[in-house]
Order: sequence, then C-alpha cells, then structure tokens
Amino acid sequence: MAGVSSSLRTTLLTCAALVAFAANSLLCRWALGQHYIDAASFSTVRVVAGAATLTIILMARGRGALPRLAPDWRMAAALCAYMLGFSFAYLSLSAGTGALILFGCVQLTMFIVSLRGGEHFSSMSWGGLAIAFAGLIYLVSPGLSAPDPLGAILMGAAGVAWGFYSLLGRGAKDPLQATAANFVFSVPVVLAVSIATFSRVQLSEAGLALAIASGAVASGCGYVIWYAALRGLTGARAAVVQLAVPVIAAIAGVAILREQITARLVIASAATLGGVAIVLAQRSAKRA
Repeated sequence: MAGVSSSLRTTLLTCAALVAFAANSLLCRWALGQHYIDAASFSTVRVVAGAATLTIILMARGRGALPRLAPDWRMAAALCAYMLGFSFAYLSLSAGTGALILFGCVQLTMFIVSLRGGEHFSSMSWGGLAIAFAGLIYLVSPGLSAPDPLGAILMGAAGVAWGFYSLLGRGAKDPLQATAANFVFSVPVVLAVSIATFSRVQLSEAGLALAIASGAVASGCGYVIWYAALRGLTGARAAVVQLAVPVIAAIAGVAILREQITARLVIASAATLGGVAIVLAQRSAKRA
C-alpha cells in the first residue's frame, strides 16, 4: 500500500507541475494578447511574485527563519534571459506555438551540451535529433501560417537560456533555496528593463493579476511541486513527461483563448516531440 500511495502521490504532483508549466504560457499570452499589460512589466511582476512566494515558502520551511540566499550569477543571468525572452515572445506567438519552441529549444540545448561533454549518441538518437530539429525548422519556416520571426527567435533564446539554467541547477544542493535566490537577485534586472521601457508601460488590474498568478502560482508553487515530484521520478521519466507541456498549452489556448491549431503546428509538434522522445528513449535504454 505504501508503494501505491507513493506512486499516486508522484503522479498527482507531476500532473500538477506540468499544468503549472503550461499555465505560464497561457497566462502570459492571455495578458499580452489582450493588451492587459506590457511585456517588461509582466516579467517584472512575475519575477517579484515568484521571489516573494519562494521566500515565504523557505521561511515556512525554516519556521520563520530565512536562510542566507547566495545566488549563482550564471543561473540568475540565465533566468533573466528566459523570463524576458519568454514575455516579449508572447507578444506575437500563440500559447501552443510558444510552448513548443520553448520546450524544443530547452531539450535540444541540453542534448547538445551532453554531446559536447563527451556523451555518445546512437544512430537512432541522431535520427531523433534530426527529426526534432526538422520539426522546429518547419514550424518557423516562411509561410502564411508561420509564427512571427522575432517572436520565434526570442522564444528560442528563452529556451536556450532555460536549458542552461536547468543544466547549471543540477548541482544545487537545495534546488528550492537556489531557485529562490536566483529569483530574488533577478528582480533588479527585470526592474531595470521595465524602467528602460517605461514609455511603453501598460498596466491594468487584469494584467497584474495574470502576472502575479504566473509568478506566484505557476512559477513559484509550480517549481516547488516539481521538485517534490522529482523525488519519485528518474531523470529520463522527468524529461519524457515534460513532452506533455506544449500539448497542454495548445489545448488550453484553444479552449480558453480561442486560438487556432494549424496543420503546421500539429506536424511540427509531432516531429519535434517525437524526435525528442526517441532520443530520451535511447538514452534511457543505454543507461538501463
């Protein structure tokens, strides 16, 4: 019974975390697509809300005492690049398209770093990588249904930044504390961007609410839930289950934001996510 209970707990935590990750795309696109808030302000409010939430959680864990927050400046820089690229990209991308580009670039970045680190890929893995790259290239290639080029570039950069952030965070002794520190020390950077773009500031109660929800719930609480879920997941399974995030984001975009799912997005999603799944399956089999 204990094993079943533990397995069920992991499943529920994992599902909750994946929904939270997809919610970030939905909330950002909702806020920016309806012009409730500008991109820089969304990033700032999201980071501040996330930092506040994570700090409160740390204090609750420490029974009122806040541990010394010492950020890794490389991780903080990567987090800032991700946050800003993510927000500005969603000025023009749909929730599903943005999530696919983000997720694809995160995984491909991590694969490429593994290759540079000396990991050897099988022929099947190379084929999977080629399929994944082809899917992303097809998605952003010129055409009537192609996403905005600048938005795609910004989201790709955000994905690369998040990939490096994830790789740098593997060695963190306390992921929750490290994440809180990086959020806290990212506040001055995103605030500076907001000040620099003050002439284009656009705020509303709805925009602030969506940004706070993204920072406090989908990011802050979402990361805490994910770290809890990781205790019951292998590295390969943790990577594989994230394949669901772009799908959840696309479905939510259609249901809530009335976005359209194009044939290009469906084909690109099948190729990108399928290619990544092949690589992950091969790596898992190799380690088994």
